[in-house]
Amino acid sequence: MPHCRNCEGFVTESYVRVFAPQEMSSVRVCPNCEDKLRDGAEVREARSTRQN
Repeated sequence: MPHCRNCEGFVTESYVRVFAPQEMSSVRVCPNCEDKLRDGAEVREARSTRQN
């Protein structure tokens, strides 16, 4: 089952297929992570809290 490597939250296989590098079977950060976010091909600390 795919999961987020940062928060261990569940992510779908479709999400992994789109947002994870080809050699990875899980994502480094997901939309539920409040402290990190994707920045192009990298992951960085969030500069401010997310507002959903």
